[in-house]
Amino acid sequence: MRQNAETHDPASIDPARHVLIAGPTASGKSALALALARAQGGVVVNADALQVWSCWRVLTARPGPADAAQAPHALYGHIGPGAEYSVGHWLREMARLLASGQRLIVTGGTGLFLSALTEGLAAIPATPPEVRARANARMAAEGPGALLAELDPASAARIDRLNPVRIQRAWEVQAATGRGLAAWHAETPPPLLPMAACTALLIETDRDRLAARIDARFAAMLAEGALDEVRAVLPVWNPAAPWAQAIGAPELVAHLRGEVTLAEASAAAQAATRQYAKRQRTWFRGRMRGWHKIVGA
Repeated sequence: MRQNAETHDPASIDPARHVLIAGPTASGKSALALALARAQGGVVVNADALQVWSCWRVLTARPGPADAAQAPHALYGHIGPGAEYSVGHWLREMARLLASGQRLIVTGGTGLFLSALTEGLAAIPATPPEVRARANARMAAEGPGALLAELDPASAARIDRLNPVRIQRAWEVQAATGRGLAAWHAETPPPLLPMAACTALLIETDRDRLAARIDARFAAMLAEGALDEVRAVLPVWNPAAPWAQAIGAPELVAHLRGEVTLAEASAAAQAATRQYAKRQRTWFRGRMRGWHKIVGA
């Protein structure tokens, strides 16, 4: 635990301000957002790139009907597999919610969504279908390293090298526009929700305790029907698709195809989730230094 994190008292939050809650997976973000909405009012808004997909509720720990009955929720499970969805789509939806005048309690672990909301996002043109098809083919044949090697130095230096989706996106932008992603980001417009206009909370967690919560949560997901969710998408499964990046999905697909046992798939998914949480913490430390740090579960 970092020394400047502190125990959080929900009563200290200004009920008139929007709230942002970030933190690694399984750290208790959704529970805190719901508690604030119940106590003070507000709409709980999703800022997780995987919880937007309609095919995943259990596997992404999306709030269920019981949560929705206690407070209004928005931007959860509203996009079908195969549809286009990006941080730009999310920001446009956020703009409409902000314009509604409602108090928003925005929570999620996708750092890019939250930084785009509070820092702004460059107006990068949409990727033409032919460029996307070429990128998909090269990713399948050569892997992300080949695309990473072709990025301009400034973009390559800033990208998450462990995230093939981000690498492909940067390559597509460069191929489609002739300019690197870093150059586009240098022309970022003002943010929709500046930090000064909201309360921004970052949950920090003990690594070992979080790992135990991650492992227990995945076991609970299996008991709640995660395997059935994955079985339902097998006919349209595409490992390169954004919706297919849900952690645990590739591992459970491998099990359903008879390639690994359920125990092996579960252990692999738990390990992948722990690695994802590690990457999230690294992002938060580097990009969210101005957020108010609170002690997580």
